[in-house]
Amino acid sequence: CIISKKGTESFPALNLLVPVLPLQLSSTAILHQIRRDQVTDTCRANSMSSRKRRVLTPNDLKHLVVDEDHEMIYCYVPKVACTNWKRVMMVLTGRGKYSDPMEIPANEAHISSNLKTLNQYSIPEINHRLKNYMKFLFVREPFERLVSAYRNKFTQKYNTSFHKRYGTKIVRRQRKNATQEALQKGDDVKFEEFVAYLIDPHTQREEPFNEHWQTVYSLCHPCHIHYDLIGKYETLEEDSNYVLQLAGVGNYLKFPTYAKSTRTTDEMTTEFFQNISSLHQTQLYEVYKLDFLMFNYSVPSYLKLE
Repeated sequence: CIISKKGTESFPALNLLVPVLPLQLSSTAILHQIRRDQVTDTCRANSMSSRKRRVLTPNDLKHLVVDEDHEMIYCYVPKVACTNWKRVMMVLTGRGKYSDPMEIPANEAHISSNLKTLNQYSIPEINHRLKNYMKFLFVREPFERLVSAYRNKFTQKYNTSFHKRYGTKIVRRQRKNATQEALQKGDDVKFEEFVAYLIDPHTQREEPFNEHWQTVYSLCHPCHIHYDLIGKYETLEEDSNYVLQLAGVGNYLKFPTYAKSTRTTDEMTTEFFQNISSLHQTQLYEVYKLDFLMFNYSVPSYLKLE
């Protein structure tokens, strides 16, 4: 059994594994094996909902960044250190153009032409890379990621494109007696309104979720693509440097670390959920349930599920 609290896992004693695994396997390698098994088991147990489509199309692969030189594929998940990982991928694929990830401006890391994604290849090339390249992704406690997305996209005044595209729609649909200003600007969306919008069946039918709150299993397709490494936001530094080490670049490239005081925490997430009704909490958990199960996150203690 794997015990999980906020991304910490315990794993079996090494001596139990010697007969079935090669000797000298590090505890890190075993941890990643356990994470892979967890995904496989969840996909199998939820095969109806997790494998809605049997075949992926190139359009499903636009989050998979390819590094030809080191034969790696990284599936980026917004709000899970993806800016820094894109910076690292630019250093790796830039052929000497960049050496320090943190010297790359954040907005430059998100310019799509700066990185090559898997959907830009032919079908045989895609299949070859999926079969032979090292594939990895990073995940985060789903509701912490959701609150982080809400805070970033709806409480920052500079995110006017999000306010216009999503905020106005959320206010129109979820707020009774909204003012004309709120309907036009959409810059004061409450978290409760955001949650109501996410669980509204109309939203699900209308268009796919924006990538910032889309589920990881919909962005990265872990039931179709066999990831070699699943890193966690909670152990970001260790997991990232382990990936770089396996890629053979760990001696000259380290994952950038910096303490971000504005980071969304467990306590903050708890606070945001206090005003959400237990019915809405239950419905929201259903939307993100596969991410919780697949990546071994326990049901948050603050939830009042019906």
